[in-house]
Amino acid sequence: MTAPTRLSPGDPAPGFSLPTDTGGQLALADLRGRKVILYAYPAAMTPGCTKQACDFRDSLASLQAAGYEVVGISPDKPEKLAKFRDRDAITFPLVADTDKTVLTAYGAYGEKQMYGRTVTGVIRSTFVVDEEGRIERALYNVKATGHVAKLRRDLGLD
Repeated sequence: MTAPTRLSPGDPAPGFSLPTDTGGQLALADLRGRKVILYAYPAAMTPGCTKQACDFRDSLASLQAAGYEVVGISPDKPEKLAKFRDRDAITFPLVADTDKTVLTAYGAYGEKQMYGRTVTGVIRSTFVVDEEGRIERALYNVKATGHVAKLRRDLGLD
């Protein structure tokens, strides 16, 4: 596997319709007209992913007040996402990309460096999609801790 193709500002955001933590479906098209923060994380209920999800949860009211919707995406099954949501009181949608098609389309799945080795997996990434469905920001290899605070600063919310 080669390095994934990365998205750039101005690119159309790849569309999707995926199962959610609540048993429904969420399509990117459902959020058209709103700004969306789509963040990709490797695995629900792991320490780094929990920290990141809780940071988004704790910032959700102010992000929504600024016009942003937050959606988390991982290759976990919807059942695991539901447990994650319940355990950590996650208050925004989590979508399941079990075949990694959407993660790959966003450049958030592929080869990455982990502990000095090249492995294939989810590349922790965040995408800001504008109201027209275009990529406003594509941030790859983000840190689980401190990322939401940095994103808020970058978006001019702090």
